[in-house]
Amino acid sequence: MPTLLDPKNDYVFKRLFADEPELLIALINAVRYRAPPIRSIRIRNPAIDPSELHGKYIMLDLLAEDSNGTRYNIEMQVRRQHAYGARSTYYLAKIICDQLVAGDAYERLCPVVGIHLLDFDLFRAQEHRGQAIWCFEMRDLDTPNVRLGDELQLNVIELKKAERLGQLPPALSAWVTLFEHWQEENIMSAITDKPTRRAYDKLAALSADEEARRLAFVRERALHDEAQFLLEAREEGHKEGHKEGHKEGQKKGRDDALRQTAANLIRNTGLDDASIATVTGLDIGEIAALRGDV
Repeated sequence: MPTLLDPKNDYVFKRLFADEPELLIALINAVRYRAPPIRSIRIRNPAIDPSELHGKYIMLDLLAEDSNGTRYNIEMQVRRQHAYGARSTYYLAKIICDQLVAGDAYERLCPVVGIHLLDFDLFRAQEHRGQAIWCFEMRDLDTPNVRLGDELQLNVIELKKAERLGQLPPALSAWVTLFEHWQEENIMSAITDKPTRRAYDKLAALSADEEARRLAFVRERALHDEAQFLLEAREEGHKEGHKEGHKEGQKKGRDDALRQTAANLIRNTGLDDASIATVTGLDIGEIAALRGDV
């Protein structure tokens, strides 16, 4: 039996759930165990164009819609990103905005639910080390039981922290085990949750498919190339900033370094303004202005 592919590889992740919507229903219900379960779902972007895997900076997330019209954005994240919160909010808000065309009433908006599975600890402060499951909504600061509608929700699962803390609902615990221990047959054999067992079998079938293995490798290599390019872009920007050479010019030098990094990304990648703002920490309006000058 070949070594199993990593289910956190976003190509593999999307194949697991886009090919079998019933598994995605089970995952959503496990993450949102405090919400009424959904019974059916339609995946809005099931196709994966193999040619895209060679390119960097693409998102292999899943977009789905249940029978009530609620839309879901499901992502697997394996690397900690700068300005993760801003990026996540931006893309969820964009899914809301894309529902309406000119003249549509706001009442037509359906809720948007984000489910982000993170293979790293996002909240690392001492007071947050005892929590791995997060649900962000628009609530009043002083009266948190009062929500301003249900149009936006982001569920975050810190997988490694959840594994360390334990005490998860059974179904969610099974999914966390799959994502963290897929290569350990002795651990996986103890899982009794049927959807997770089915996903494990599906992973084994994918892993035995030579074309799926090749495409998973292509995607992994593209992500490594992306990380290397971003590192080189930052280093080049820092070199430009250090040319200031004087203490009083350090802040300006840092700002110039960030702008140089952004300019490099605009010239050499297909990243949109929001993604470049996430990488550099610059305001999205400044990125747009830079794009006009490059």
